[in-house]
Amino acid sequence: MLIIEVTNAKEVVRKRIGRLGSRLIGKVVDAEAQVEKALINELESAFKDFGIEARILSVDGPQMIGRSRLELPLQVREERDVRIL
Repeated sequence: MLIIEVTNAKEVVRKRIGRLGSRLIGKVVDAEAQVEKALINELESAFKDFGIEARILSVDGPQMIGRSRLELPLQVREERDVRIL
């Protein structure tokens, strides 16, 4: 199982939507959800190319605490099953 924590979601969204749009981050735009959605799309394509079937979840709540602990209160934002046809 892989766990990927995006640590610069706000900066990525700021680069994409510009200075004016960056004022909306946290009010209208959920930066983490937007970046995770884009990553899911890229992962889905890559997995299909490699013949990998997977279940990809975008969840809200988990937090890394140092290097050895992970807190797991979960709220699933998006889920995608990748299947090879």
